[in-house]
Amino acid sequence: MNKDKLVDLSKKIKIENTIDKNLYDKFSIKRGLRNKNGTGVLVGVTKVGDVCGYKIENGEKIPSKGELFYRGYPLTSMVEDFNNTKRFGFEEIIYLLLFNKLANKNDQESFKKILVEERNLPNKFFEDTILNLPGNNIVNIMMRSVLALYSYDEMADNTDTLNVLSQSLSLISKMPLIAIYSYQVKIHNFDGKSLVIHNQDENKSIAENILSMLRIDQKYKKEEAEILDLLLIIHAEHGGGNNSAFATHVVSSSGTDTYSAIATGLGSLKGPRHGGANLKVSLMLENIRENLKNIEDEKEIEKYLEKILDKKAFDKKGLIYGLGHAVYTISDPRAVLLKEKARELSKIKNRQKDFEYIEKIEKIGGRLLMERLNKSYPICANVDLYSGFCYEMLDIPKDLYIPIFAIARTVGWSAHRLEQIEDSKIIRPAYKSLSQIKNYISLEDR
Repeated sequence: MNKDKLVDLSKKIKIENTIDKNLYDKFSIKRGLRNKNGTGVLVGVTKVGDVCGYKIENGEKIPSKGELFYRGYPLTSMVEDFNNTKRFGFEEIIYLLLFNKLANKNDQESFKKILVEERNLPNKFFEDTILNLPGNNIVNIMMRSVLALYSYDEMADNTDTLNVLSQSLSLISKMPLIAIYSYQVKIHNFDGKSLVIHNQDENKSIAENILSMLRIDQKYKKEEAEILDLLLIIHAEHGGGNNSAFATHVVSSSGTDTYSAIATGLGSLKGPRHGGANLKVSLMLENIRENLKNIEDEKEIEKYLEKILDKKAFDKKGLIYGLGHAVYTISDPRAVLLKEKARELSKIKNRQKDFEYIEKIEKIGGRLLMERLNKSYPICANVDLYSGFCYEMLDIPKDLYIPIFAIARTVGWSAHRLEQIEDSKIIRPAYKSLSQIKNYISLEDR
């Protein structure tokens, strides 16, 4: 391939594909399916999850303390219940999101048995799909593995609810193995480390098994498993409008198979503007730390954050990653819950100063953004500000930040897919054409 010629052609493509942003206002088009205030355009209805950052008073939207609802149940209340009873809650969240009800003790015990039964990979699947085809990016390997499972399913294209539910439970159960095994093979092939593969323990929760499979000695503290369980819970679902859930809705509406739909969700989540946001936060925090003489000096922190906002530091995009959200205003409930667990674990890990450093970024950055955006409230931290720090304290490598997010979000994707199948309507939005075609009426103008 002639690279010089290809460069010339790519420049032409870039010029020809550039759209004047003013045209979105001219034709009243919501760019990115988003309103000017950053909120999403309504494109459907869902019973699965709801993201709330406002209250309605006298017919007006008023910024308020944020809440995330799973099937109508507030996330904060459920997590509080899990904490008070000292039990792992992710499996219960899976049941709730799929079946629209809280499980009683008997339901939960039988449901956990189903998850245990479904988690094993097909015979020779590990060798043929993961071990013999290693890759540098774990999410890509997960996508390939999910698509490969299609070949092992005699009813892969059957989209009846019963069959899709069975496929969904199978994928939810297998995702931890696929992610952890893919990582172990990756570091064995590319980093020269010993290949260590552990099986799951049927008596342990999903969070416990992830830590056990990841560590050579399989040892972990209960507090570590609790915070990973919380990470799985808060990442399981975030409404139908988030990029990966909407992508899953779109492809599911076409009648495609479950494996293709979940692979689509994985492809979307891999993007740095969606699932990769916590990695961006981690890089930003490292950059700030490297450029400060004293991470406890609030004036020094403020000065550097000003440089970031002025597009003179870090990636020069003018963004403080981990702060702000399209819907949440006063607070992001996921960040609030995770922050408290991070505070507890930082004491156990002797990382209090690191926690306080991030807390200062939250406080100072939120105030600076409030002033620049002319808001009446400090811009809140979102879940990504503390999630990377939590993964770091759990000794989880950066390669697994997005895969663990994907393990959790497979639950939400499955719930949305099942919902879309029942809706039985293909999603087909319109685009305004700029092509100059004479004597014809555009399909979108009819």
